[in-house]
Amino acid sequence: MKKKILIIDDEEDFALFLKMRVESLGNYEVEAFTDAKDIINRIHVFEPDVILLDLLMPGIGGLDVCDMLDKDPIGLVTPIIVISCLDKDADKIKAFKLGVTDYLVKPVDDVKLIDSIEKAIKSKLGQS
Repeated sequence: MKKKILIIDDEEDFALFLKMRVESLGNYEVEAFTDAKDIINRIHVFEPDVILLDLLMPGIGGLDVCDMLDKDPIGLVTPIIVISCLDKDADKIKAFKLGVTDYLVKPVDDVKLIDSIEKAIKSKLGQS
């Protein structure tokens, strides 16, 4: 059974590139969106195993998304991996305080990406 990955990144080219990349690296079903609008509805329909999330987005930013997901039953148990160009400790601390599972800085190599996804899936299943 394919694990479901939801990508949210405002850069359309990067979101589609990441979608193709993740699909090619494992047994994953991937959906990619360029904004966080209706994130709660999307996770209830798609029910992702992991969310890959950009922090810097217009409108609803990544930290706002983390906060919204933290208040939703499905969002609360869905691991979030931040993939961002921000490499400041303050940003990482904020993200981890909001419950993200991992924080990766762009560009991310394939091994780190898949390792992070698989660890997040195992943590969701309680197999840490």
